[in-house]
Amino acid sequence: MNTQTLNKEATRAGADKILFSRGFALSYAFFAYAVGAGALFWFFFAAVGIAPYSLSTIEASNLASALAINAMLILIFGTQHTIMARKSFKGKLTRIIPVHLERATFVLAAGICMGLILWYWQPLHGNIWSIENEIARFVLLGFAFAAVGYVLITSLVTNHFELFGIRQAWLYATGKPYTPLEFKRQWVYKYSRHPMMLGLLVVIWSTPDMSVTRLALAVLLTIYLFIGIRFEERSLIQEFGDKYRQYQKEVGMFFTLR
Repeated sequence: MNTQTLNKEATRAGADKILFSRGFALSYAFFAYAVGAGALFWFFFAAVGIAPYSLSTIEASNLASALAINAMLILIFGTQHTIMARKSFKGKLTRIIPVHLERATFVLAAGICMGLILWYWQPLHGNIWSIENEIARFVLLGFAFAAVGYVLITSLVTNHFELFGIRQAWLYATGKPYTPLEFKRQWVYKYSRHPMMLGLLVVIWSTPDMSVTRLALAVLLTIYLFIGIRFEERSLIQEFGDKYRQYQKEVGMFFTLR
């Protein structure tokens, strides 16, 4: 076999390797998107009463055990979000996986953790409130559905596919350089620093039937959301500096009353 033939085969092998790598990147990103978005929609469906909060056939033996398990599930979810969102952790993670798959890996891990919550959440007996008035029930469910739409629309404002890791993998697969998104005050972000968090809070609490099971989830998730916001704002200040500090002064966390 002559040198020219060997060079052609090496070139072909290199091209096949690149094609496989790019194909794997897209497949991995879309798989992570399916897991992450699927878990998120499961949560939304459960919040509006279409799906159950838990599919677990194993129940804790007593109230204390159930609360401990539920708290642990939220802790796992919160720890994953908080640690994997930190710049220092991302730097360590990208020594193991490609940079263009870092966000997809975060989404995949978040989907798995949310799935654990919705699969193993321990039911707690009793109801806090149950509204019988049909108009009031309709209004509360309307708020919940509107909040779901608000969260989804807000994700599009910030670039939905960047948020879920698809854009990064797509740019790599198409051979285009990654360009980070600029910090912009647009649409809802002119009036709210964390519109998605606001939407999630409305989804969590807008229900005509508040069971003890749902109350535990609502309280624990609300606590985590406020803790998560604090860590996120620290990261945003590190990334954007005085620009974000000025934004904090001018725009409220959830809405602006001026």
